[in-house]
Amino acid sequence: MVTIEELHDLTADTVVDARGTSCPGPILAAKKAIGSVSLNGIMEVQATDSGTLKDLPAWSKKMGHEYLGYFEDAGYLRLFIKKAK
Repeated sequence: MVTIEELHDLTADTVVDARGTSCPGPILAAKKAIGSVSLNGIMEVQATDSGTLKDLPAWSKKMGHEYLGYFEDAGYLRLFIKKAK
């Protein structure tokens, strides 16, 4: 995982706004969007559901992508994944 400072400096290739949806909404949105991300590209998932903190890393690992970490920003979560395959 990368540091919080590094996450703040990341520019995502794709941003998925899943704020206001509950499980499995953020994961379904991520699944749909990952196809548009190029290899080694960064996808940011914005979510308000705290369950996403465990669901997204687990999904990333299962799919072979690299979960980079998250931080909170103005009442929502910003989670980052690097597409690995």
